[in-house]
Amino acid sequence: MGTELNLNYDAKISDHQEVCLDVMEEKYAKGDEKTLKIDDMIHACRLRTAISLASIEKNKEKMAERFLSALTGGFITAGRVSSAAGADIDAATLINCFVQPIADMITGFDKEGNPSIYAALAQAAETMRRGGGVGYGFSNIRPKGSIVKGTQSIASGPVSYMRVFNESCSTVESAGSRRGAQMGVLRVDHPDIEDFIVEKLTKGSLNNFNVSVGVTDQFMAAKEAGEMFDLAHVAEPDTTYWPDAYQREDGNWVYKQIDPNALWDLIMQTTYNSAEPGVLFLDKMNRDNNLWYCELIEATNPCGEQPLPAYGCCCLGSMNLNKYVVRPFANDAHFDYDAFARDVHIAVNMLDNVLDITQWPLEQQQKEAAAKRRIGLGYTGLGDALIMLGLRYDSQEGRDEAAKMTAALRDEGYIASALLAKEKGAFPLYDEDKYLSGEFAKRLPERVLESIRKHGMRNSHVVSIAPTGTISIAFADNTSNGAEPAFSWSYNRKKRMPDGSDRIYAVEDHAYRLFREMGGDVDNLPNSFVTALEISANDHMLMVAAIQPFIDSAISKTVNVPADYPFNQFKDLYTDAWKAGLKGITTYRPNDILGSVLSTDDEPNDLDMSDPDRKVHIPEAPEVAMQSLRWNDRPEFVNGNDGRSYMVNNNKFSIFIGHTGNGYKRPFEAWVNGAEQPRGLAPLMKNLSMDMRIKDPEWLKMKLESLEKTSGTPFMMQLPKHDKAMIMAGNIQAVAKLIKHRCHELEVFENETSSSPMIDAMFSRKEPKSGTDGTTARCFDIYNPTTKDDFCMFVKECVLPDGSHRPYSVWLSGTYPEEFDGLTKSLSLDMRILDPAWIAKKLKGLKDFQEPQGDFFGKVVGEERQANQPSTIAYIARLLIHRFQTLGILGEDGHPVSKMGLLENLENHEVEPEKVAGSSNMVAGKACVECHVKAVIKIGGCDKCTNCGATGSCG
Repeated sequence: MGTELNLNYDAKISDHQEVCLDVMEEKYAKGDEKTLKIDDMIHACRLRTAISLASIEKNKEKMAERFLSALTGGFITAGRVSSAAGADIDAATLINCFVQPIADMITGFDKEGNPSIYAALAQAAETMRRGGGVGYGFSNIRPKGSIVKGTQSIASGPVSYMRVFNESCSTVESAGSRRGAQMGVLRVDHPDIEDFIVEKLTKGSLNNFNVSVGVTDQFMAAKEAGEMFDLAHVAEPDTTYWPDAYQREDGNWVYKQIDPNALWDLIMQTTYNSAEPGVLFLDKMNRDNNLWYCELIEATNPCGEQPLPAYGCCCLGSMNLNKYVVRPFANDAHFDYDAFARDVHIAVNMLDNVLDITQWPLEQQQKEAAAKRRIGLGYTGLGDALIMLGLRYDSQEGRDEAAKMTAALRDEGYIASALLAKEKGAFPLYDEDKYLSGEFAKRLPERVLESIRKHGMRNSHVVSIAPTGTISIAFADNTSNGAEPAFSWSYNRKKRMPDGSDRIYAVEDHAYRLFREMGGDVDNLPNSFVTALEISANDHMLMVAAIQPFIDSAISKTVNVPADYPFNQFKDLYTDAWKAGLKGITTYRPNDILGSVLSTDDEPNDLDMSDPDRKVHIPEAPEVAMQSLRWNDRPEFVNGNDGRSYMVNNNKFSIFIGHTGNGYKRPFEAWVNGAEQPRGLAPLMKNLSMDMRIKDPEWLKMKLESLEKTSGTPFMMQLPKHDKAMIMAGNIQAVAKLIKHRCHELEVFENETSSSPMIDAMFSRKEPKSGTDGTTARCFDIYNPTTKDDFCMFVKECVLPDGSHRPYSVWLSGTYPEEFDGLTKSLSLDMRILDPAWIAKKLKGLKDFQEPQGDFFGKVVGEERQANQPSTIAYIARLLIHRFQTLGILGEDGHPVSKMGLLENLENHEVEPEKVAGSSNMVAGKACVECHVKAVIKIGGCDKCTNCGATGSCG
């Protein structure tokens, strides 16, 4: 360390931080334990845990004393164990996380015993109810647009089912008042991989999931070689959706071939902007798996530290490395490897016992655990321990010491498991020749191999570095989380109290506190004090590379990247991680996008429970604004008009935006052209053109911003005046961005008043949300045999203050062009204009919309006879008009029954020229449930608010 510091080496931290007491009381103390002082509270929790885990030993009292000594020394059981062991919570499991298999079926089980989608959903709900997080591999589920022969229908794809799992998770509260955590993994060669990658970023959905792409060596090799790559699946595709599909010699169907570098860019752009998806290197995980001979890894637990097979579990605990640093901050500071080895041996015994005393959510999980006895012993406080040893986290010396600690954890953990096998027997699937021929076992030193050959192994896996957010606070004085460096030395914790008031108190890092207590000058911290945000992204990655060779499972570790980190260097991090043999990598980069797409609107809407139809009740509506259209229909300009066209989606079609001249510029129409233009865009442009012709730019702006959030099939496109291509969530988003860009060029939004008569005339600016009793939704089945549209249209309705019932939202579910979603989103906003003349005008403009070769013979709306229908869009419009007529809002002629004056002049006229007026350590993240600031990020797999300090769930 250089010059010896003038420190008092006998000094110790005598007090407890208030945050530690809060976490102990809220998460770990049970019953009467909560009435004790914090020292006694911690001891009582440890004693309860020790007695519970020793209950299956022959000499219970002796082993309970031994277990308690390890807990007092440096071992911390995982949160589930500390919270529930010995606490008489019958339903709670002591296991943190599981992996759930899913077969490509709707109900039942396949011949291997894997559950169907909805059977898996029920199993996952039971697991989360009991306190376990769940990871899933969704790659077995057939792609969107594939054939379902049993029902002669078309599959909707794995992402659609992920949304179902997401909603289920949001309603299941785990034992111990935790929300269940989930991990969703999709292989990089799945045909729906592009939708999966951008789902969270573009739709803000899957908020109860961490998501990761399962990347194969074949993909990375194709990327490096610049060769095309197959997106393939065993399920047969429908050629209407996948016209270029063909069957390979291996029997799988190639849905399409892609440029792997383009897909890699999509992954990188998305995680650069939103910290997800993570990347799992599946082949490395399976090659390095001790049980390579009897299981296949397709997913991980929610935090990624445990690659697991079907029904596999995480039985976790962590060694507090700070407890083994002797003479911290001194020149002769060192790590007590003997004491560490002693406690590691005890910890392995304790975790092995967890497998026998826990309550299992599912019988399949119990059988899987009994056959392999997988455990995951890790550590916490690596960052602080290195500081106390005088080593920088981002130095080679720091990495070397971390590797030495991790090697000791592995070696002593494996010897402990071998000695347990001598006493209690090896795990049932242990095969010495196959086990010791695995890649990981080949790296074990001879003394460890000798012990294994002599006794076998009690546990198939032993070492895993998990996130340790709250146990590091409650039991380790807020030490650095898991394998992470410290995030900051101190911050103010603002906690919301039950009475609504705020309480503010200081929270400090353990190493920082110890240094100050020993007399250190915190204004001149030694060089070893370095925070996560001060460490380069490459050095974060190099630490993972240094310790991973000694870990038989994986590491939950976040590579922090500064906001201005160059994108090309960011991409190199992931490629370098693969080349370095990492099993996966997760990054976090602060940015403006993250948080905004993940937060939700919490504005409440009341439900009128007295309404027998259970419709949403709108308590008040705005005054009707007197506002006129400039033109009822497209204006005619004898001398023509100006416009601008843009090519979209790899030049498959173009969008044209026309504007008026005559002394000022005003857009009045948008339309699409091209032989390959997507179905559904033309009617949306017709809808938006009317929005352009109203004298209210704020209304048009709101429409475009709503459409910018509509997802579809993602692609890369360069927008005007941008230096590089960026991710487009689909055609709707791309078109909306182009129209918005052109409007800015024409100064449409910049030179108008911020007032909006149209928005003021909405009875609800955002879609009203129903309560637990729901609201009325009319359902209409629509089938067009010509275009193969086969879907259900849902129309939600509400009650206005005058007692009238009004539709306020329309959406679709089934098989239809994804561009239809843009039209329904736009029409839903139109429906919420109080004057029904507005939606009537929009629908009448679509009821005769014709589509080349898209007409079909179908039932006449409101009648029993059948007739030719111009198109699917026209049929949608006619159904909606009929519903408004049924509710007495529109008459038989399609005009409002009660005129409200919003559209005061519907005659065509040419426009008159107008004069045109020319800490802080806080990091951007998702919204915090306590302070509501968008500052929650992942640190080693745990939620952490960088504004108020709230620590949330891990995973």
